[in-house]
Amino acid sequence: MSARVPAIAFAFGLLLAALAVPAVAQDAPVKSRGETERKLETVKRELKQVAAERRQIEGQRGDVSRQLRTADEKVGHSNRVLRETETRLVRDQQSLAQLQQQRATLQATLGLRREDLARLLRATYAQGEAAPLQALLSQDRVADASRVLTYQRYVQSDRARRIAELGSQLQEIDALEAAIVARQDELDRTRKQQRQQLGQLELDRKSRAALLVQLEEKYQDRREREQALGRDAKGLEQLLAQLRAAAARAESERRAAAAKAARDARRNAGNTNHIAPRPTVAAVAPKLQVGGLGWPLSGSLLAGFGGTMPDGRGSQGLLIAANAGAPIKAVADGTVVYAEWMTGYGLLLIIDHGGGYMSLYAHNDALLKDVGTAVKRGDAVATVGSSGGHGRPALYFELRRNGQPVNPSTWLR
Repeated sequence: MSARVPAIAFAFGLLLAALAVPAVAQDAPVKSRGETERKLETVKRELKQVAAERRQIEGQRGDVSRQLRTADEKVGHSNRVLRETETRLVRDQQSLAQLQQQRATLQATLGLRREDLARLLRATYAQGEAAPLQALLSQDRVADASRVLTYQRYVQSDRARRIAELGSQLQEIDALEAAIVARQDELDRTRKQQRQQLGQLELDRKSRAALLVQLEEKYQDRREREQALGRDAKGLEQLLAQLRAAAARAESERRAAAAKAARDARRNAGNTNHIAPRPTVAAVAPKLQVGGLGWPLSGSLLAGFGGTMPDGRGSQGLLIAANAGAPIKAVADGTVVYAEWMTGYGLLLIIDHGGGYMSLYAHNDALLKDVGTAVKRGDAVATVGSSGGHGRPALYFELRRNGQPVNPSTWLR
């Protein structure tokens, strides 16, 4: 760009010189016109080449963007599955603790039953084999003696049955405990595998995101070059038209008075002056700590509503930086109406709150709710991430009414 601007300035200087001195020979405008035509052809060839490169990079960028979407979705799914596995492990641990407590209670009861039976057996042994006969003879009536013998047999049989039942219950508890321990071992192995897979997916996603950033930079560079070359080509075409007009005027002005030709040249030269616009400097908003009751997340506010995003775009919501994996909460009751990847937003979740209001949660690492799920205010609906090629873990939050972004400050108080 810097090499082409002096070329235009030089050619424009030739134009002024041609207008200011109409008495010179006609070969000067012809010469400058030929040089401008050659420069125009060079700019057009470069413009065509840069446009082809830009289209090629645009195609590559689209492919990598789709690959990044796939990587984001895999990371989100793996995060959710890992979370479910850890939840099952916690539930199994609680069940195991309850079974161990129940077994301890049964073992204590079994010990008491065994002691009772042992005392009964010792008493029976102490009386000897004639104990039933003694009990029978000690009664005045035969019916009473028969009742005593029946009662003794019933007591012994009942205690033996209770001991057998307790032993059976203990065996069942041991079997359940063994099954839970085996399942915990399997879940622990699964969790380790899932964490390894998630780590590999994270690396793949970061690689895709970095490649997308590189392609985006190349694409922006080619697009800016294409725009600059387009402006240069347009300027050269205008200059060429002016040079041709100047040559025609020079031929007619040669037959006019020298004073009138000079005045016309000064007037034309004055009309071409322009003032270059001054560059603007974007203001940088301070990073504030936000969060608390009603907020979807606590963290550093990178961009507020109506402010400027880190990439220079205007913000229609809030960009809040936080640690990766931090839970994101629903700001109000509602129903999940969208939960998947979207270009520019990564893994995106949208909740319909009724009355035309919807809240958007973007760049997540995992979506914890499915479409159609009813959520309450404060429910965890996603986790903080950097999906969609975002540079750092952060939540982009929007509140919309009838499809238009609105300031969410009143909802977050």
